[in-house]
Amino acid sequence: MVEASPTGCSSTELSPEEELQMITAISMATEPQTKVGDTFCLISRRWWQNWLDFVTHNKTVSANEGSSSEHQDLGSSSTPKRPSSIDNSDLIYEAASENPTMGIELHDTLVEHTDYILVPEVTWNQLCAWYGGGPKLARKVISSGQSQTELSVEVYPLRLRLHLMPKGDQCAIRISKKETIRDLHKKACEIFVLNLEQVSIWDYYSHRKHALMNDLDKSLDDANIQMDQDILVEVIDNGGGCTSDAQENGFAKNESSVLVEPSKTNYSIAGGFSASKGIPKNCNSELSQFQNLSSAIRESEDKTPVSVGVSTRGSSGGLTGLLNFGNTCFMNSAIQCLVHTPEFARYFREDYHQEINWHNPLGMVGELALAFGEVLRKLWAPGRTPFAPRQFKAKLARFAPQFSGYNQHDSQELLAFLLDGLHEDLNRVKHKPYIKSRDADGRPDEEVADEYWANHIARNDSIIVDVCQGQYKSTLVCPVCEKVSVTFDPFMYLSLPLQSTTTRTMTVTVFSCDGSALPATCTVIVPKQGRCKDLIQALSNACALKHNEKVFLVEIRNHLIHRFLEDPLMSLFSIKDDDHLSAYKIPKSMKNTKFLQLIHRREELETGNARGTTGWKAYGTPLVFPVSCDATITRGDIQLIVHTMLSPMLRAEPVHSDISDADPSSVASDLTSVKKASIIDGKENDDSKTPSLKLPLKLVDGNNACIDLSVGEERTVRLPSTSMSVLLFIDWSPKLLKRYDTHYLEKLPEVFKYGPAKKTRTEPLSLYTCLEAFLREEPLVPEDMWYCPQCKERRQASKKLDLWRLPEVLVIHLKRFSYSRSMKHKLETFVNFPIHDFDLTNYIANKNNSGRQVYELYALTNHFGSMGSGHYTAHIKLIDENRWYNFDDSHISPVNEDDVKSNAAYVLFYRRVKAEENGPGCCAGGNSSLHK
Repeated sequence: MVEASPTGCSSTELSPEEELQMITAISMATEPQTKVGDTFCLISRRWWQNWLDFVTHNKTVSANEGSSSEHQDLGSSSTPKRPSSIDNSDLIYEAASENPTMGIELHDTLVEHTDYILVPEVTWNQLCAWYGGGPKLARKVISSGQSQTELSVEVYPLRLRLHLMPKGDQCAIRISKKETIRDLHKKACEIFVLNLEQVSIWDYYSHRKHALMNDLDKSLDDANIQMDQDILVEVIDNGGGCTSDAQENGFAKNESSVLVEPSKTNYSIAGGFSASKGIPKNCNSELSQFQNLSSAIRESEDKTPVSVGVSTRGSSGGLTGLLNFGNTCFMNSAIQCLVHTPEFARYFREDYHQEINWHNPLGMVGELALAFGEVLRKLWAPGRTPFAPRQFKAKLARFAPQFSGYNQHDSQELLAFLLDGLHEDLNRVKHKPYIKSRDADGRPDEEVADEYWANHIARNDSIIVDVCQGQYKSTLVCPVCEKVSVTFDPFMYLSLPLQSTTTRTMTVTVFSCDGSALPATCTVIVPKQGRCKDLIQALSNACALKHNEKVFLVEIRNHLIHRFLEDPLMSLFSIKDDDHLSAYKIPKSMKNTKFLQLIHRREELETGNARGTTGWKAYGTPLVFPVSCDATITRGDIQLIVHTMLSPMLRAEPVHSDISDADPSSVASDLTSVKKASIIDGKENDDSKTPSLKLPLKLVDGNNACIDLSVGEERTVRLPSTSMSVLLFIDWSPKLLKRYDTHYLEKLPEVFKYGPAKKTRTEPLSLYTCLEAFLREEPLVPEDMWYCPQCKERRQASKKLDLWRLPEVLVIHLKRFSYSRSMKHKLETFVNFPIHDFDLTNYIANKNNSGRQVYELYALTNHFGSMGSGHYTAHIKLIDENRWYNFDDSHISPVNEDDVKSNAAYVLFYRRVKAEENGPGCCAGGNSSLHK
């Protein structure tokens, strides 16, 4: 439904530029003051883009004026028309307009900046006054994040299904996750017309009484209530007992759906139950349709014939995509790889319910296994219609809150949780025995390894262990007493390091402000993932910094200071190799200071001028000198400062000129004047003297006017108060250049200069090399020292890992991401991993294992882009078809085997090649038995 504005637009229409200015001013005044409870409104991205084109067209044309004819043609396109009324119809279900009392329901898969944008309510009101239209889609600001200090707009409030027992009524409501259990309790009583004393509220997750919600002041978010969750409203009798047992499965016969209207408790205006992608007039029929749909799905799944293998030949099974409903590509890629693991595809399409461990305290009461099994069956069902695994995502968030919300996450971390969670849900061991591990005590490795594995299986026995778990040997040696400790531990996957350079070479030119030395180039080595403070520290050590000095770092562009690198925590990644950096030695004890930025100019012939006239152009590297904001500075003081900075570049032999009669030696002696210190410290001292050589200096004041400092040396200079940098120009005439050797200022090197390309061929990093680095002996880090039972002290022991027992499916994680306390970094290293004949025979420490250990790649996940804003896909081989496919969320397409390898490869899935396949053509595909 699109609302009609009574006015449409103001009687006196504004120009597009004035509209843009007004909306910008409103947003700038409103958004910085945003607080919890404020209202934002959704606007269709399509309409918003039309409006932006309309109000910015003239600016685009102006920017293109004077450009090439090609650009002029682009800028002279037809003027965009004024957009019609605001139309948000593409954001909502059309059926929502049939019953206005039910409110307005958004499409489930909307993405900010793609489908809609959020504006403050005052901005919406202004746009609506101009254009009319609608409907208005208002949402509240809530607190979020671990510390609850971040603000976000709750575009999708919780949608909950209330079940009244024993009567059997049902309804669907929308409610903010920041509302309390008390608010939900009151609302349920209002809907079903009950007294508060009559009702108990239960978390009815999966139609089971999960927990009594009696902490009335706890928010629904803190209670871990998820989207589309069931809530049991249980009526108790006067004796305090329950009048009827809640049904475990199915829906009750009397069903209804209501919208929680906006009220003082900030219930969201969005409402309705959108299982059928709409809001029908009859709420009973809506829930009935959902019930029938659920029953049909269950019946179709129950009738699925039992399969002894995964066969895709001649059918489209296994080629179903997963919809991305908000940064869920990390989950989709991991699910597809697991689903296309032949053992799992076989297991979850058979009757695995008998192996669910409903009472394992380390598991998820079977919910994760059931949800995964449901997704797997849908993905292997005939047809290719993609679907959104929302219920799986909801259950994942319930048991692993770190994956809740719609932020991007690490696919490997999710994979690790899934494998562990599925194992605990399907653990065949119902009562885990307590087993104390024995030390090797010189016993043969084979005996100790078998003992450790038997102990592990006695507590952990599942399809995940059968397929994915192996065993490695861990050897620790004490560096003092040489005590050797050997253990045999299980592993689910191998995390292999990528050999990469961890340091970076950076070149910076260091200038001294006190005239004590010529500019010097310093090349230092810093951590590649370091910060600005690391570079400053390295420079301080390299340039012989005095105890009372510090380094002031800047970036130079176009002979001007582009930015001050003051933040010590700034990542060095923001400094590129082709940047130019300067560092200036300044006194440590400086407070409330400004910096004089001395910019060098010389006369150059102006291009495009037929008369051949010249103009002053900036060149060289600016010099910097700190001055106290509290000091009274005269023009003569600034002359002295500049003489100080330039003094190291004075030529040895004086050259006579008409600039000044002063002797350079006398100028140099003047530089020891105590006036210089008074300017820095802000203290007055009248015992100074100014050099007689007057340099052609011009200072830019607060009005952007140039003040000539070569005259009136006693006159006070008022420094601009709006900037920490004061521009000061020195115009170098040919005569003045004869006095100073300025070539020191003219060649500022790049941060890192790449030399000529080497002709020698560099081999790509091999997966075998990564494995060898993982197995290499190395000392433990100081934070993870080992307690030596013989020394009775913690020691930095050496650790050596060896592969002992390999699983049927070997999962290899390439450690592309590194983390510190406040930053994440990704390695783009290309790893050459084998697709066929991945032979690990020589890496097995168990010499009694005579068989070859050969693996074949059948799936992998890829990560493109940076850590925070990247995208995940999967490459998967359908074994029966012997063909590779690219799974990019809902889009699936064939891919050549040669294109599977890239520097985006992240997690690799290998399957063991059986002995009967270890021959010519053993890796050509075919459906083989992979049962352990």
